[in-house]
Amino acid sequence: MGMRAGWVLGGGVGAGLGWAVVVTGMMPDWFDPAGSCARRAVGDERSIAVRTNWFPPSADCVVGGEVRPYISAAQTVVLSVVAGLILLVLVVGVVLSVQKLRGDPGPLRTADGVDLRKRRRNQLTFGALDLGIAVAVLYFGNLFAIVFGGLGGVIGFVFAILFVVSALATVLDRHLGPLPSTPRASRRRGAIVGVTVVGVIYLLTAFTAKFPIIHLWAAPVAAVTYAATAAIQWSRTPNPAKQAQYSG
Repeated sequence: MGMRAGWVLGGGVGAGLGWAVVVTGMMPDWFDPAGSCARRAVGDERSIAVRTNWFPPSADCVVGGEVRPYISAAQTVVLSVVAGLILLVLVVGVVLSVQKLRGDPGPLRTADGVDLRKRRRNQLTFGALDLGIAVAVLYFGNLFAIVFGGLGGVIGFVFAILFVVSALATVLDRHLGPLPSTPRASRRRGAIVGVTVVGVIYLLTAFTAKFPIIHLWAAPVAAVTYAATAAIQWSRTPNPAKQAQYSG
């Protein structure tokens, strides 16, 4: 169930980004849409109006009151059908992921023989550093999504960064997170970290009036947010005497 949910959701996110890149390539050049229409419709770009729509994907060039499709009706239908299938995959992936978060907790790993202070220190330092580096790398992916994916790419990237940060946080939790713990608990804490980190990043970008584009400062913000969230999760970890209740 776990691997299947991850593959389905990740595949849906990747397909969505690919769809956005394809649609952007078929749209008029967003740097010079009138010029693209002029080359396609053969007219003076100063007298051309461009109408575009992402859902469903369509683009028209209006020349002298005459509407000339830039994207054909057949292409719009095909792109819309593909978008519907991708959305279905995403919905299935989300449902499977929720089931995974609510399913069998898995084997309980105790704190026996583990230096919990060192483990906590490593997560709050090295774990935060790893997440900050990951977000810095994702920053360049965000630029790619904007340039080649347009509006659809930006929307898809929000889901992509949420998926990547949650998955990485889950892996870090399994290796460095609180004990006693179960695989389900790590997945839940990873999901909470993902939602929190991404939420803080895009909330701050909204306040800077540059939403939804992330910037390099998002990397240290992500690291600090991760460390703060992980510290709270450590503070809520049950003590070894309550392992039996925790495993349920």
